[in-house]
Amino acid sequence: MSKKEDELLQEGFWNDEPLALKVRPKNFDEFIGQDHILAKGMPLREAIENDKLYSCILYGPPGCGKTSLAEVIKNLTKKEFKHFSAATQGVGDLKPLMDHASELFQKTGIPTVIFVDEIHRFNKSQQDTLLQSVESGGVILVGATTENPSFEINPALLSRCRVFIFKPLTKNSITEILKRALKDEKIFFDESAIESIAELSGGDARSALNMAQELLELSNNKNISEIKGEDVEKILQRAIPRYRKHADEHYDFISALHKSMRGSDPDAAVYYLAKMLEAGEDPLYIARRVVRFASEDVGLADPKALSIAIDAYQASHFIGMPECTTALTEAVIYCSVAPKSNSLYTAYIEASKEARANPFEEVPFKIRNAPTEFMKEMGYSKGYIYPHDVKDAFLVENYLPDRLKGKVFYNPTSRGLEIKIKEKLENLWKGFKRWENKN
Repeated sequence: MSKKEDELLQEGFWNDEPLALKVRPKNFDEFIGQDHILAKGMPLREAIENDKLYSCILYGPPGCGKTSLAEVIKNLTKKEFKHFSAATQGVGDLKPLMDHASELFQKTGIPTVIFVDEIHRFNKSQQDTLLQSVESGGVILVGATTENPSFEINPALLSRCRVFIFKPLTKNSITEILKRALKDEKIFFDESAIESIAELSGGDARSALNMAQELLELSNNKNISEIKGEDVEKILQRAIPRYRKHADEHYDFISALHKSMRGSDPDAAVYYLAKMLEAGEDPLYIARRVVRFASEDVGLADPKALSIAIDAYQASHFIGMPECTTALTEAVIYCSVAPKSNSLYTAYIEASKEARANPFEEVPFKIRNAPTEFMKEMGYSKGYIYPHDVKDAFLVENYLPDRLKGKVFYNPTSRGLEIKIKEKLENLWKGFKRWENKN
């Protein structure tokens, strides 16, 4: 507790403790939100209630209940429970915990539950420290992360954990948490004030409670006894954003960015990029969408777009906000001004339709792998001609099943590099395949 918090506590400003501590759940009856994984009867909840928890990763945005769930686990388990923060502690601090857990497991056969907050802050080699103990059964790992586990967690470790996705808390859940936290306070918050705070929080309970705490402190200093909706912006001196990260606007603005790039308007695109970043959107989310755009809407009309988009994603990952804004701007503007083609997207769509419609269609014998004499005798690879052995390393050959002979899935546009790609394909496959004139 900070010195200021201690002074306020002594003055009786808080009845017992700060708001975040006051509403920290001790059991599932007090836990708010995440019903899709923690409602009564759900597997994760039953595992915790029956003290049969397994190693798992809790993945979701800040303030959605990951650490609160760890507190519930701590209160309900009869096993030894350890809390570890990868943000403030290193592997050197973790190893003694692992050694203790291993020793305890060897003596009693009972594993230790270790909660690792912000587990994504460990690099892959550091995560290996956890792997051996998890594999041996001496540790039940509960890792919390705001980053995509498939990118940030060691695959070997991830394969031994169940992943549970936490969603941003709904406005109703945030409102319920605030009402519970503020019910005994001397300063009264009316319904509109609570709704304004919930709106500002963007689904983050920790942010909502911090704002309420700030309002209590500032109002107490100004001898204010009641806080209304219009007072929230005034006292906190911040505006409720038009863009709300976890509401419909989240999708509206990413859609606006995507459509502006597709429409070759770099000014509109960079505007919507700025709107999202200034509202606190995760730059990696935007970067992933730009990577998708580069392949889906630019494609081989300008292959460099994908490289620039991936570079922007990596820069955002390495340096974060606010330094990554320029890299994202570069990618967004490049994709906006690049020639457009959705030929890759439509090629896969058409090919996938064929694949789903004919799931048992076999590979032609001529192009099958034949690593053994038996397979060669069966006709595998018979008649196959190695293109590098012929002039220009090309010969007209049907590589598709006979039913699809001459079928075209990839139809290049007449824009950017695809102009040359189309010319080349038409020259190579003249008389065998026919391409549509796609502008």
